[in-house]
Amino acid sequence: MELQHFSHPHPLVFFKYQTVASKEVDPEAARCFACENPLEGRSYGCNQCKFYLHKGCAELELVPRMQHPFHPQHPLTFFPQSPYQGEYVCSLCGGMFWGFVYHCRSCLFDLHISCALLQSSIATNFPHSLHHHPLHFIQNHNEEVERDCSGCQKPLSGPIYHCLDCSYPTFFTLHKECVELPLEINHACDRKHPLTLLPQRPAHPEKCSCYLCKIQWSGFVYSCSLCNFELSVDDIFSPPTITNASHEHPWMLISKKMSFICDFCGIVGDHSPYLCATCNLVVHKNCISLPRNIRITRHCHVICFSYSFQQNQVENCMCRICYTEVDTSYGRYCCSASGCDYIAHAHCATNKSIWDGTIIKEGYDERHGPSNLITDVIEQISIEEIMVASKIKHSYHHHNLRLTLSGEIKDDSQCDGCMRPISNPFYSCEQCKFFLHKNCAELSKEMRHPFHKHLLTLTNSSTLGDFSSCDACSHLYQGFSYRCYRRGCNLNFDIRCMLMLDTLNHPSHDHSLLLEHNQQRNCSACSGTMEPWRVAYRCMKRCDYTLDVGCATLPPTAWYKYDKHPLTLTYSDDSEPSQLYCDLCEKERQPNSWFYYCVDCDNSLHLNCALGDLPYMKLGNKIKGTGHQHRLTVVKNIWNCPPCEKCRELCNGRALECKEFGCNFTIHWNCCWYLTF
Repeated sequence: MELQHFSHPHPLVFFKYQTVASKEVDPEAARCFACENPLEGRSYGCNQCKFYLHKGCAELELVPRMQHPFHPQHPLTFFPQSPYQGEYVCSLCGGMFWGFVYHCRSCLFDLHISCALLQSSIATNFPHSLHHHPLHFIQNHNEEVERDCSGCQKPLSGPIYHCLDCSYPTFFTLHKECVELPLEINHACDRKHPLTLLPQRPAHPEKCSCYLCKIQWSGFVYSCSLCNFELSVDDIFSPPTITNASHEHPWMLISKKMSFICDFCGIVGDHSPYLCATCNLVVHKNCISLPRNIRITRHCHVICFSYSFQQNQVENCMCRICYTEVDTSYGRYCCSASGCDYIAHAHCATNKSIWDGTIIKEGYDERHGPSNLITDVIEQISIEEIMVASKIKHSYHHHNLRLTLSGEIKDDSQCDGCMRPISNPFYSCEQCKFFLHKNCAELSKEMRHPFHKHLLTLTNSSTLGDFSSCDACSHLYQGFSYRCYRRGCNLNFDIRCMLMLDTLNHPSHDHSLLLEHNQQRNCSACSGTMEPWRVAYRCMKRCDYTLDVGCATLPPTAWYKYDKHPLTLTYSDDSEPSQLYCDLCEKERQPNSWFYYCVDCDNSLHLNCALGDLPYMKLGNKIKGTGHQHRLTVVKNIWNCPPCEKCRELCNGRALECKEFGCNFTIHWNCCWYLTF
């Protein structure tokens, strides 16, 4: 049985029992292009294009254009895949997708297919004091994207109220129950005055150590401005007694305003602690449910929660997440592996950017690790009594690859995994120009990384002319990457960024740098403002020095076609203001920004001018999605190359050129925008 679906040019074959066995090699091939969930059961597919649809998704009654209540300004047009050069962000749920989408070109408004099928109505009675935009009530909401309610900070479920005027990443979405909260209450913790519901807590001092500041609380609070006192929504409805499987005695609420230090997290509290009279423990309500065993992105082993003080233990240690002191007389997370001294604050280890919420069961066996990507070893050799694979069959190449330990390397040879210049030792194909560093050939299929809280899967973006943008450094790249395949997440990181750790010693700064999530400072290298959802490196000594990942991964040297010497990455410049210009584009350089410099020839270049637009795209590869009628080839600008079709200028780096006969077309990547749509 076949189906000719309007989203695909080829007939789709019906599969009665579609398996997900191909997910190990190519996770995208095992996902429905409509809803992007894994294929299970009946489906339609085109094996030639690896295009698949669930039976239910293929039979949806979709229209080419629709007038949607979420975007009444303009009609939305259906696209079978992202209208951008990469993923798109759904304007309702905030998830990142690449499949079916309803798109408004004028407003760059996008709805994932599941969100486009939701029905809504305007909520008329929501107080303007809590949110200044109208809210849509969505009854048939079935959200699977990992986002929390803006009011209670708990995962979204059931009917919701959503603001479509607040765009990504500052979404405003509420549970139905949070919309119906009373605007004013009387509470036992403050018997003198009623508490007023506010959309967020009032401003606190910059280094406030209260519990709401420590857990980065950003939801609704009930506040008394006269007493400078706030309660979270969860605090208001605290039960008098809590029993928890991780503790043998019940916890009893002390419903009054009082100062205490939580025995589990070590953070000061000012109201409503829970007491275990048997153990003489006083804790925050949320700390009662701290899980026993978890796995976080910052450590390779399972870490366990402990609140018992041991005399033979070092009293004060350094938290391996925030690198501040851990007082071991309070609760903390420690590594369960023998001989490992990893330790972290309870609130650091359970931070939502670091822990995905999964609780590890007792008796979990960590010895079952991920397998590497070398699918078959053809030949081996012995080097200093160590067996090394000299010939392999790699999953991402159709020919055998042979190991080179000290061979001659051509100047333009690039590793097809990380896209950096090839260096010894490496594997290469004798039949085509395919190279892999030995380390890139031995990458694991799955990996955890400090940049992201979910498990990441190795993929290859070079197939069929594809390319991606790294969600850590923002560079365009081809080659291998690690991608998160959680529905609505879909983040990806190139191999260069995957080699980064949670701490960094960079020659531009005297102190070590620490990885931070949700960093919103300006980068000290390029002065650029970082998006709030990205990661960055901050000085451990708190001296206001910050590097975004793009600058932290810059190569130490670059080449300029008018200079026979390599240019060195330089971090400061004492030249006169009149000398601060780029020798390529002849525009000014910022005095505090990094640049590339040749001391012999006195050439100075902006970072982008020295590296070019496409430093991590392989020369000779054809790419799609540029807007030109033919696929364009990545070429290196040479002396007699034609100027860019748009700006009419030459550049130092790489460009895109059409190799079709009679089509003398060349364009810089940054000029491709005018070809799209």
